[in-house]
Amino acid sequence: MNHREACIALNMVPKMGPVRLRRLLEAFGSAEQILSARAEQLTRVNGISPAIAENIVHWEKYGDPDAEQRKAGDLGAHIITAEDDEYPPALREIHDPPIVLYVRGQITERDRNAVAVVGSRRAGHYALECAKKLSFQMAYAGLTIVSGLARGIDTAAHSGALAAKGRTIAVIGSGLGRLYPPENAELADRIAASGAVVSEFPVETAADRQTFPIRNRIVTGCSFGTLVVEAGANSGALISANMAAEQGRTLYAVPGRIDHPGCLGSNRLIQQGAKLIVSASDILDDLPLLFPKEPDLTVPSPAVELEGDQLKVYEALGADETSLDQIIVTSGLTAAAVSSTLLALEIRRLVKQLPGKRFVKLV
Repeated sequence: MNHREACIALNMVPKMGPVRLRRLLEAFGSAEQILSARAEQLTRVNGISPAIAENIVHWEKYGDPDAEQRKAGDLGAHIITAEDDEYPPALREIHDPPIVLYVRGQITERDRNAVAVVGSRRAGHYALECAKKLSFQMAYAGLTIVSGLARGIDTAAHSGALAAKGRTIAVIGSGLGRLYPPENAELADRIAASGAVVSEFPVETAADRQTFPIRNRIVTGCSFGTLVVEAGANSGALISANMAAEQGRTLYAVPGRIDHPGCLGSNRLIQQGAKLIVSASDILDDLPLLFPKEPDLTVPSPAVELEGDQLKVYEALGADETSLDQIIVTSGLTAAAVSSTLLALEIRRLVKQLPGKRFVKLV
């Protein structure tokens, strides 16, 4: 058995965990030696109970490393360990680095310059647009956006990075074979095509209440900083923020409405010292070595070409919500022409209608 197979086997042992593995590696020197140790030798290591020692001794009961690699391969993924060059260097520095990473796609050297973007699954429109816009700008400037593929802010962050044709990494709280949430399967495909979908869990692991906090340390651990876009007082995003602080990462936060319960956590972070963010340049300003010359963050034209009435209506939309009346005035077109054009732009997923006949750009 080689080192990779031994790590895969240990990762499948119940209640093993990265902290216990680190202690075992310090005691035995290699994953292979851990698997060949006797139970009484294992229990001499701090944190290894007789039950866990028995699990390690009988590791074959919990999974076959060769079969696990085949399962990953069938999904277009591969499995890496901390010994591999592809393993994010920043992740090796945290207190509890994952034993292995299942990677669908590719992690590259460029991903060393990464920012985590986290926030509420039930975020409001303003927060979603902020996450998408800031992620677009950062990805356009060359940073990799790391998030968790969850509903809400995570989805907006990944989408913004993809719209900028930049790199993004999704760290999921399940095995690659049990992708969650299922409605983001298409988004995961797009991410894997130009970035990576990553998990530390065996292929068939289902998501549960424990797997998400566990994966959050990878989201923040891969990144030099964590941006919180919207977070309530007891949200999972605050767990990520606390992890980032413990890992010595820089904290950033987007301010929200003071009367909105969903913004209480992110606003508190700013009170406690997180850097207030109003544009991507606020984060890029912290990277003089990576970006000696501030990049042009002007949002490029949409990926599809527009002309005629569609171009006029699209350009009449402001950076924020724009009323139908304002679009008519700015574009100089008739109400009927504007209404039909907006419908065409909605069908092309370039524009979204909000309550009260207000419209926003999606790209």
